[in-house]
This record gives sequence, structure tokens and C-alpha cells, in this order.
Amino acid sequence: MSYPISTTRHSLAHIMAQAVKSLYPDVKLAIGPDIENGFYYDFDFGEVKFEEAALKDIEKKMKNIIKQNQRFEHSTMPVDEAIKFLESKGEPYKVEMARDLKASGETEIGFYRNMTQQGAEAFVDMCRGPHVEKTIEIDENTFKLDKIAGAYWKGDAANQMLTRIYAFAYETREELDAHLKMLEEAKKRDHRILGKKLKLFTISDLVGAGLPLMQPKGMIIRQAIADYLWELHSDRGYDRVWTPHLAKEALYECSGHAGHYMDDMFSVKGGSSGEGFYVKPMNCPHHMQLFADNQFSYRDMPIRYFEPATVYRDEKSGQLSGLTRVRSITQDDGHLFCRVDQIKAEVSTIVDIIKTFYTTFGLMEGYWVSLSVRGEDKSKYLGGDDVWKIAEGALEEAAKDNGLNYKRMEGEAAFYGPKLDFMFKDAIGREWQLATIQCDFNLPARFELSFVNTAGEKERPVVIHRAIAGSLERFMGIMIEHFAGTFPLWLAPVQTVIVPVSENFLGYAQEVQTALKKAGIRSELDDSNDGLNKKVRNAELSHTNYILVIGEKEMIEKSVAVRNYKTKEQSEVKLDAFIGMIQEEIAEKKL
Repeated sequence: MSYPISTTRHSLAHIMAQAVKSLYPDVKLAIGPDIENGFYYDFDFGEVKFEEAALKDIEKKMKNIIKQNQRFEHSTMPVDEAIKFLESKGEPYKVEMARDLKASGETEIGFYRNMTQQGAEAFVDMCRGPHVEKTIEIDENTFKLDKIAGAYWKGDAANQMLTRIYAFAYETREELDAHLKMLEEAKKRDHRILGKKLKLFTISDLVGAGLPLMQPKGMIIRQAIADYLWELHSDRGYDRVWTPHLAKEALYECSGHAGHYMDDMFSVKGGSSGEGFYVKPMNCPHHMQLFADNQFSYRDMPIRYFEPATVYRDEKSGQLSGLTRVRSITQDDGHLFCRVDQIKAEVSTIVDIIKTFYTTFGLMEGYWVSLSVRGEDKSKYLGGDDVWKIAEGALEEAAKDNGLNYKRMEGEAAFYGPKLDFMFKDAIGREWQLATIQCDFNLPARFELSFVNTAGEKERPVVIHRAIAGSLERFMGIMIEHFAGTFPLWLAPVQTVIVPVSENFLGYAQEVQTALKKAGIRSELDDSNDGLNKKVRNAELSHTNYILVIGEKEMIEKSVAVRNYKTKEQSEVKLDAFIGMIQEEIAEKKL
């Protein structure tokens, strides 16, 4: 019998709980859901020091359970009887869950029992299911235990820290092997390792977790991305703006973030004035104030603001990771204010920017777009049916007109409006949600924004939030891994390294260095006392795109011996011709 992969994964989580319980009888069970790529289960091992090395034994035990061809049998108990049963089993986390279910109105609790071929009960767990009928229906070669991690019970840091065991599970052995291969490749590309090796950024304990510092080479990459983003906006009617990093609480009361988002915000207090402020977690409330301080008519619309600004959010420390999860988030933020009848045209312009940007980075192959629209319960969303229909229709028409590979996702819209979320795959197949376009009817209403329409009356604009790269930090981390630290030439911090064979050719090497810098090419000269092989090796370890070896022949002919790090090709080229070739590659932003 064929089962959905989620059913197989959920069954494996149940089998893992049985295996752990058999190896560690005193362990307390928490929860074990199926997730993307596999499943996990949370355990309380008490005083036992559980280490990752034990995963092999658990996996072996799980395979043994599968071979026993145990049956999954479902049953229910009245909720009070279930609570007593779980108390008798000494399972405090299950008891708490059962009591929570009772409080929410549940009258029965579901259980699954694993029964041996002889009809004996091997294991029982409070579980919602579904499961396969028999364990033998699961291919034991399609799952693998991955790692352990700490996880607070119910995700609350005030609760007990549990041990979470993660595992991968797929429908076939081939899919599992492909995923494991991808993970091995991901380890080689880890931006945290490459960032340190290539001196791109620094994480300092004294500065604080989630607050990365850009080294000079990292700043070159970051600025090149930011400059390119502005290049794509500057001729499309956008104006650059700047807003401060602090604001009074009143701004967030007006925007609606106060009371709903404050736990994720940082508050500060003036040392001499004693005034209280919040460090901004997003730019949109500030941009509302820029629009509000003008008297626009329908002829002025749309108004487009662009601000690559750093915002700050109090992310949980355990979730922070290198550049991809930080507390200082530099958004390539943009907000445009338009009439309802302008939504489609404006979205098409943004889509064009997104397609151009991600084509440059080689990410358009295999992308898809989530068109997030309202669900059936309209009461959860702000705004009338007429405006929503126009906005959803405009987004979908823009998606069709621009040939986007989109899927309509019912019930996934934000409460303030529909959106397009762009999903891209990197070089090793991992999917990332990066660019986004969101229609917003909420903020214009809360800030009472208006423009004068053709009838001379005040009309509410629609706000479109758009981000192309999203967070510059996160995008940069993803690109470090996507390119495995070897960037396209226009992004590379060091585009060429000049390696003289000996001191005799240092003079010409310096001439080459001067010519390259004059041509706007980022270059370094290795004038150390190291031997030629070591110099070349050092340049390769730095992932330098072009290594220029200078010897007697090159000095006489005014040429350079070129080693292309990416292709491993070697050639002899006149210096002027090389400079022209490099300038063309940079200008065209070739991959």
C-alpha cells in the first residue's frame, strides 16, 4: 500500500520513540511530528547524558522494529481516563498535553499501540496519527537519524530543556542519498566557515550575537550588491530616502505594532534626556510619515521610496546563525504609494527588477512564486471585498503577463493584503524565499494617508511593500554558499592577484598593479619571499578569480600569464588585452 510521505515520517517518529524508550526506559516522551525532509521527537533524558554517538544504536533498533512487522492499532479514551492512564505511565509531558486538549474542549484522546505478530503490546503512545498499517511497509533504507539539539518544552525558554532528535526520511533510497549528498556539499559551502576563511565578516562576542561586522572584503561584496539594487531602481522612478534608527512608541501605536510586536523590539532610553525610544524593526512606519508630510494629487501618483536601511529585531539567541539569521537586518526596502488602478503596472515594474536581479545571480532556473490570497474566512482580513478582488486580480494578472511560474496559495495572504513571494533554488538545490511584493491596505488607513483624486476628493492610496534581495546580510550569506566563495568577477573582493616569479620581476609586477588599479580592477600584489608555488596556492585558497604570473617572458612582451581559478585554464595575454577582457566581464556582470 502506498502512503503519503507525511504518514511514513509520522510513523517513523513513533518508531523512534519506541526505540528510545526500549534503550532508555526512564526517558520521558514529549512530541514527535513529521516535518519537511523528515521528522523529530523531543525527549527528556533526565540525568542521563545523551550524546550524538548514541544515534547509531537508536537507528539500528528502529530498523529492528520495522523488521518485526509490528501493527499500528488506533484507539481512543475519554479524556479524563486518558490523563489517568498517562499519569500511570509516568509521562508528565503527555499528561500536560492531554490536559491542554481537555481545556480546549476535547473529550477523547487518541492512542496508537504497536502490536507484535504474537499479539503482544510492544509500545503505546498518545498520538494523533495517521500511521502505516504495519512497520514492514516502511523501507528501512529510506531514513537516517541526523543530529540532536536542545529544544524548550512548548518553545518557551521558561520551560524544561529537552533533547530533540532529528531524522531525514524520503520515499526512496535515491531521494535520501541525494539529500545527504546535498548536505555534504552544504558543509563545504558553509558561509560561516568561508566568511572566516576569506575574511569577509566577523562575529564578535563583545559586540553581541547576531550583530555581524563587515571586514573590508565583505564590505566590497555588500556594497556591490547595494549599488546594483539602486542601479535597477534609479531609472524606474524611485527616490532615495533616509529615516532614523529610533522612533517614539507613538509611531508604533499608530502603525499597530505596539502590543503585537514589542517583544521583538529593542527599547532605548536617553542618558541625559531620559526620553524613551524604540530601535526600528521595520522602515514602513517611517515611510508613512514621509508620504504624510506632502500634499499629493492623483497626477503625482505613484510615489516610490527606496531605502536600504538597517533595522533591528530581537531574534532568539538560539536561532542566530552567521549572516542568515541576525539581529541587525539591512533591508533593501522600498515602499510605493499608488492608486488602486496602478497596482498592476507597479507590480510589473517590480517583477522586472526581480527577474533582472536574480538572472544576474543565476537563480532564475527552477524558481516559483507563491501568490498568497485570502482564505474563506474573510473576517481575518482588513479591507472590503472590492479592493481585495482588485488587488488579487492585479497581482495575478501581473504574474501572468510577466510569465511567472506561480501557484495560487489560498489563505496565505497577510491580514493587510495579498502578496507574491519569490522562491529560488541555490546551486545545490536548497530553496530560499527571497524577494517579496505585498499589497497593504492597513497602514494607509491607520496613518490616514490620502491624495486628491480626479474628483477633488481625498482618496486612500494603496501601499506596496517590496524587497528584492530581502536582507543584505542574509542574501550575502546565501550567495557565499551559492558561489562556494568564488564570486562572479564584479562581486569579487579581489579580482586579480599578481605573482612575480622572483624579485627580478617585481618592477614590472608593480607596473601591472598600477595599470590594473587605474582601470578600476581590484588587485593585490604578492611581493612576499614565498616561492612561486606557495604564492599561487595562497591565491587559490583565497578563491581569487585571476592569478597573474609575471616572469621574464611576460616582462619582455608586456603580457601576463593568466590562471583562471574557476575554469583552471591558463593563457598568455597582452596586458592591455587582459585589462579590456576583465573590464568587459565586470561591466556585463558575467557569472
